[in-house]
Amino acid sequence: MNASEAEATALKCLTWLIAHEDLRDVFMGATGLGEDDLRARYGEPEFLGAVLDFLLMDDNWVMQCCDAQGLPYEAIASARAGLPGGQEVSWT
Repeated sequence: MNASEAEATALKCLTWLIAHEDLRDVFMGATGLGEDDLRARYGEPEFLGAVLDFLLMDDNWVMQCCDAQGLPYEAIASARAGLPGGQEVSWT
């Protein structure tokens, strides 16, 4: 997935996250962001990567988000790999 596709997928995921108040509040609490921060940073690739990192912490969140957006389950991980800081790390 190229960077443009990754950003588009991440924006879909962010839209889904914002629409789910309970989960949005968990994300905002974990990151320390406020609503103004969300509005100011929604298009930044690094911020979008953080959104995907958050969703990838729970398989249920990934499945719910992908189901709602009509995305395959691997789309979030693929999008994350296409954003800054998302390259896979090899420990060997």
